[in-house]
Amino acid sequence: MTAVTRAEYCVIACAEAWRGAGEILASPMGLIPSVGARLARLTFAPDLLLTDGEAMLVRPDGTPEGWLPYRRHLTLVTGGRRHVMMGASQIDRYGNQNISCVGDWARPRRQLLGVRGAPVNTLNNPTSYWIPRHSRRVFVEKVDMVCGVGYDRVAEHPGTGRFHRIPRVVSDLGVFDFATPDRSMRLASLHPGVTVEQVRDATGFGLTVPEDLPRTREPSTEELRLIREVLDPKGTREREVPDPASTGGVGRGTGQGAGR
Repeated sequence: MTAVTRAEYCVIACAEAWRGAGEILASPMGLIPSVGARLARLTFAPDLLLTDGEAMLVRPDGTPEGWLPYRRHLTLVTGGRRHVMMGASQIDRYGNQNISCVGDWARPRRQLLGVRGAPVNTLNNPTSYWIPRHSRRVFVEKVDMVCGVGYDRVAEHPGTGRFHRIPRVVSDLGVFDFATPDRSMRLASLHPGVTVEQVRDATGFGLTVPEDLPRTREPSTEELRLIREVLDPKGTREREVPDPASTGGVGRGTGQGAGR
């Protein structure tokens, strides 16, 4: 079997977001998070619920297994029974996320998706983030507009954060969490082939780095088989996160690469 690629480590890191989640709705946004959620369902999280994004609960292969009307979906969303993995055009040290605009809100340099459901997601159910290109343009000191709510803002208004939790941020360089006294971002694991210096150089704020920093866990033989033969046999994951061995570098995320 060929060596594990950076994209496959990212799939594993995303899948781990749902470990021990129980019977909740997984809402992965993006290719690698979707492969990760389906992998989790097929292996260590068999009670996980998956949706087609419209009105059906589905199996990992996409075949329907239940009906999820919109009113029931909102019940799950607003009651802490969903774990969504979103993207972020900007994210700061406390997990505030921006997907709306870059620059001053009144006259932005660039208009993005808009706030959409980010406030509801972050205040009402656990929200993780997937960022395929780790750079200082994404990991910023202060987001230009708060869409997804971070730990510092919830601390200012504790009554709003009953279900607020950011389990992890996954990028093409590593995995991050907020297991620090002030709930600021911490480097939780490095993907193989990445150094702490590379992560720091690509991050626009100071990160907490544990002394005994682990590597992102390697997929098992069975997990690799599922990824390569069942969940993504066309290898589309490699287009989202090209392997450094094939690009001659440490990954697209270092330096000043775009986050959108």
